[in-house]
Amino acid sequence: MPAHDWTLVDAGTFHDFHNGWITHLKESLNGGLLPPGFYAMSEQWAGRMIADVLTLEAPPAVAGVRPGERGGVAVAEYPPQVRRKLSTPPSVRGMRRTLAIRHVSTHRVVAVIEVVSPANNDRASRVSEFVDKAEAALEYGIHLVLVDLLPPGPHDPQGIHAVIWERFDDEPYLLPPGEPLTLASYVGGKRPEAYLEHLAVGTPLAKMPLFLNPDRYVDLPLEPTYMAAYHGMPAFWRDVLDGKQPPP
Repeated sequence: MPAHDWTLVDAGTFHDFHNGWITHLKESLNGGLLPPGFYAMSEQWAGRMIADVLTLEAPPAVAGVRPGERGGVAVAEYPPQVRRKLSTPPSVRGMRRTLAIRHVSTHRVVAVIEVVSPANNDRASRVSEFVDKAEAALEYGIHLVLVDLLPPGPHDPQGIHAVIWERFDDEPYLLPPGEPLTLASYVGGKRPEAYLEHLAVGTPLAKMPLFLNPDRYVDLPLEPTYMAAYHGMPAFWRDVLDGKQPPP
């Protein structure tokens, strides 16, 4: 299913859709995509609620095997099939702020999935808050998948990824012409890496790597879970997104 033009619906409708999408992603991951020792939950982190975060956790050891030692795909054997990869340059600037990532259990957070919502980029302060949390998570070594199906706005003119990446690289990041939407998978660490796909409205969503550690990942089933969430929407809003009904 191709990506829709989400500017046709209001923020509340998008929020309802992406809550459903997060649920379907969580179910897919817990249904066998994750190797033993890993599980997915919708969570709170960094002391404040981010409703569209899916948190991935792992206990320190399961059956004597450290998480990530088996299961998933090895990067060295099968690099993620995306069009762009960014590595942080040796001259990476130092982190300008730190933020403790807390969790209610003793299990270790290893990755988060974030679907960007209109509330994340509708004003400068919210873009800054969102990017602060992404930067802190990456610095802490937490891997991140960013799904940004909203066109750039005045506070993120090259998309949210570009604002995140400028925290690690002084070279500005530019969107490719005609592809304003972004899928990004980050490997956390002091010098993070990013795997990127850009797309236009009407383009199918690519599989993106969800990193369990810097050397192993699983393919995140974005398109089938997106389709399931779309079909769970009210028929009126599906018709609006499909061009069968004018926006109210």
